[in-house]
Amino acid sequence: MSGTRAAIRYAKAILEIAQSKGVAPAVSMDMKTIASTIKENQELSNFILNPTLKVEQKENALLEVFATSDAVTKMLFHLLFENKRFEILEAIALEYNNLFDTLNGVEVAKVTTAIPMDAALEAKVLAKIATLSDKKITIENTVDPAIIGGFILTIGDKQYNASVANRLQVLKRELSN
Repeated sequence: MSGTRAAIRYAKAILEIAQSKGVAPAVSMDMKTIASTIKENQELSNFILNPTLKVEQKENALLEVFATSDAVTKMLFHLLFENKRFEILEAIALEYNNLFDTLNGVEVAKVTTAIPMDAALEAKVLAKIATLSDKKITIENTVDPAIIGGFILTIGDKQYNASVANRLQVLKRELSN
């Protein structure tokens, strides 16, 4: 819990600095890269979370891995070095992007499908979402074969479940009664 609150504070501070320097979009791209790299690379994740490594090693490694990052992003690495808080880097990156999207009126629509979405299906989903929301929408696709078919759409705190698994569950309840 405290890691999450700390991540939000760091993300807000970095967003303010990035905005004042006019580099908030560039830092947002850095944060997306950082979050996805840490999530997808277990070795890097373990390295960051390893308590036996010195913070100097972690900072140097991150500066090398993310060498093309903006100066504000590199400043975040140094700040985490000073405060010995590298373990919350992924959470900071995710929070930064949430704050950046909110600031720019962008909303994330999470679409869960049984198979990966192709470009045509994504275009149809975006067209349908545009009728439901007046904000700019970005789609985040999650594949879950357990839903069998159809999709589950989540925008903010609203969810529309049009999955085959849900329909089967509803049918099962109706037949049980």
